[in-house]
Amino acid sequence: MTEGFAKFVNMLFSGLMAFIGGMIGAQIAWILLPLIPVNWYLAGKEWLPLWLPGRIVFTVLSVSLFAFIALMLTPLFLRLLYLMGALIESHLKSVSWSELAAATTGIIIGLLIANLLALPLSDLPLGSYLGVVLNIVLAYLGASILLKRQSEIQNVLGPFKGIRERLSMMKTQAQWGENSFSLSGHAWEPPKKILDTSVIIDGRILDVARTGFLEGMILIPQFVLHELQAVADSTDPSRRTRGRRGLDVVNELQRLANAQVEIVEASLRDLKAESVDSALVALAEKISGQIMTTDYNLNKLAQIQGICVLNVNDLANAMKPMLLPGETISIDVIREGKEPLQGVGYLDDGTMFVVEDGEAYIGKRVEVVVTSMLQTSAGRMVFGRIRREVRAP
Repeated sequence: MTEGFAKFVNMLFSGLMAFIGGMIGAQIAWILLPLIPVNWYLAGKEWLPLWLPGRIVFTVLSVSLFAFIALMLTPLFLRLLYLMGALIESHLKSVSWSELAAATTGIIIGLLIANLLALPLSDLPLGSYLGVVLNIVLAYLGASILLKRQSEIQNVLGPFKGIRERLSMMKTQAQWGENSFSLSGHAWEPPKKILDTSVIIDGRILDVARTGFLEGMILIPQFVLHELQAVADSTDPSRRTRGRRGLDVVNELQRLANAQVEIVEASLRDLKAESVDSALVALAEKISGQIMTTDYNLNKLAQIQGICVLNVNDLANAMKPMLLPGETISIDVIREGKEPLQGVGYLDDGTMFVVEDGEAYIGKRVEVVVTSMLQTSAGRMVFGRIRREVRAP
């Protein structure tokens, strides 16, 4: 199929080149005809039929000659076009779609302005040449200006987007008023969730997705996969194990029937970011999505930028059994705390329990009274004081 299409393109281009060469030959013949002496036509009557003037013969020969020359030069032109296409393609690989769209829009605007300015100049002796210069200069200026100001274009279009959203909302509300049970064509879609490297390596997101509580599209950016691959290729055995587990989690997420997982083809260069965290924030801001993470620093960075963050640690802490001040539980004190005379133990769900004056009871089971709790994104800490020592049965 590809080879046949290439032959068709070659034939089409060869015919086009021959046609262009013939047109050039006809133009040259019309220019040279007044310069040919009249005696040439008189001599031609001896061997030409009466109905075939010499001018026609000269024009046909000129058209045929230049069409043949253009046909012979077709492979060279095709080679030049191929090299130009390869050069343009190599340069476009490092150009994002937003930059390409901005440059194209700037060129179109520049050409429109140039042609409007060239109309009054068309009657001048050099008007056509000035029109060409204006087209080149204003097309370049338009592309350059819009490339430098492309970040401000979204701000300019912001009010129009807001008007469109409000009109759409008013239309939806009107349809709800007519039939409050019909949402056809205006179904609510949950925000898209963007997974970062930490939440994938953590692995608990897979269990959450299996339960069906995770609604909407799950997005995994390409740069996150690259970071996972770098961790999986690490020389450190523990990092290598974590990276491979993260890649396994991605594969399992893609196999889930009740989860919509999509790999986003985006790079740090496309999002104009220097790190993975800033790229995640930029992507979430661009698509109005939510970031799922267990990284405390990314959590704070996204909140500063006004991005909604779903921290799996917060979800896990929210699902833990609630302990109320004054409640009494039994716990094993296993080590000393950071402050003097403190002891530390752990509940069955892994929650750290700090026992006041519990250093003397290390290695023993005691009954403690809950005094306070500290809830953070990194986890939950419970504080209490000793009520009495629990004797082994």
